Amino acid sequence: MYSKTDNKGNIITGTTLILVVSIILMIIFIVNTLNYMESENINSISSDNFKYIIKDYNKNLEHIGRDSIAEETEKLYYAHIIHDAKGDIKKILNNKLKDVNREYKEKYGVDIRSEVISVESTDSPWKVLFKVRVKADKDNEQFNGILESNSSIEGLKDPLPYAKLPKIYSNINHRGDKIYYFQSLAQYLRAHNVKGYESYILATAPLTIKKCPYDPYTHHGDGNTLSECLKQGYFHESADGSCYLCRLDGKAICPHYGMEVFIQTHTPLQNGSVSCPDHVIFHDMYEGEKLNKLDVNSLILDDSHAKKYGLVHDG
Repeated sequence: MYSKTDNKGNIITGTTLILVVSIILMIIFIVNTLNYMESENINSISSDNFKYIIKDYNKNLEHIGRDSIAEETEKLYYAHIIHDAKGDIKKILNNKLKDVNREYKEKYGVDIRSEVISVESTDSPWKVLFKVRVKADKDNEQFNGILESNSSIEGLKDPLPYAKLPKIYSNINHRGDKIYYFQSLAQYLRAHNVKGYESYILATAPLTIKKCPYDPYTHHGDGNTLSECLKQGYFHESADGSCYLCRLDGKAICPHYGMEVFIQTHTPLQNGSVSCPDHVIFHDMYEGEKLNKLDVNSLILDDSHAKKYGLVHDG
């Protein structure tokens, strides 16, 4: 009888021990799982932080790239002549990125090495594409790839007038948001044997790039649209005009999708002359007629451009 009781007690004790051990093992498992999950969350935060740094760097490329373009453009306005705008902008951007890389080291503790691969025109005349090889290291995390960024050229100065008529050789000038050609453009056209070059004495044009909102362009023939466009100094997309990068090199036409702007005459002369879109004046040089012969501020346009903008000659 005592033997049976002892056996029963041993069974209960054994079962209890197994339960206790099982509970302990479960607790250990749960604790380890929680620790593992916490470790994974830390790794995830660290990874997200590193991704943020790279994305932030890429975002800053847009602004730094634009500043580099603007710096290159300013050379023309200080009587310099540009021969390789893309190469110059690459050098400017590389130097700027050296400073940025030092800032990221101090701020985020990340080592960044960068090299500008290319500066390219895009399908949009209002954007310039930058490609930059970036290598970055922080703790055990690394990035090695090419970052791309599109920088807007809207709001930057138009480089073409000063590239074609270097300030050191001509009396071209600017004030406010307008370029004043004085006699320089007429002299340029005379040197190229353009008839009616006198019409472009005291001609003016917009200084900064502003995309025309009147789309389709045929709306320029509606009401006061043309006068408002001229007042605001808008630029227009054009497959015939040059892109911003080529304008820096003094090219009025190029193989890229570009832009054009009206060069406005202020003359009582009623004779025809070269059509006023800038790529026509600085390269194609085909003739046009004043839209309104009695208006001293009338544009001189060829039939093709008049049709593009929904405009008609007065007779």
